[in-house]
Amino acid sequence: MSLQSSAKDQLRTIVARIERLEEEKAALSVDLREVYAEAKGNGFDVKALRTVIRLRKLDETKRREEELILDTYLHALGMTQADADAESEAA
Repeated sequence: MSLQSSAKDQLRTIVARIERLEEEKAALSVDLREVYAEAKGNGFDVKALRTVIRLRKLDETKRREEELILDTYLHALGMTQADADAESEAA
């Protein structure tokens, strides 16, 4: 199978664009690692920061839904502060 000249040119252009974007993505990954390393160096918890970033991407309704589900699960497992307070009062 052989491509026409215009198709070959279009393919080359697409491949070049993809390669350029992959290079930009790699550079951005390095930049992100540096920012997270800086945050860690300043005493911030990187795992918590990643969670904050993930939650900020969600719309408010979806975020509240996730938080309510998490709270429900934590309560069911006796892992909330209210559960700990109740346990200490019972003792």
